[in-house]
Amino acid sequence: MENKIIDLQSKLAFQDETISELNEVITDQQNQLDQLREDIRLLNLRIASVAEASNVSQEKEPPPPHY
Repeated sequence: MENKIIDLQSKLAFQDETISELNEVITDQQNQLDQLREDIRLLNLRIASVAEASNVSQEKEPPPPHY
C-alpha cells in the first residue's frame, strides 16, 4: 500500500511539473499572439496611410492624354 502512495505522489509531482511547463508555453504563445496582433494593426494603419496618400496624389494629377 505504501508503494502505491509513493507512486501516486510521484505521478502527481510529474503532472504538476507538466502543467507548469504547459502554462509557460501557453503564456509565451499568448504574448506572441498579442505582439502579432499589434504588428497587424500597425501594418493596417500603414497600408491605409499609403492608400490615402496614393488616392490624393492621383486626384491631383490630370489623367493621361489617351483618356
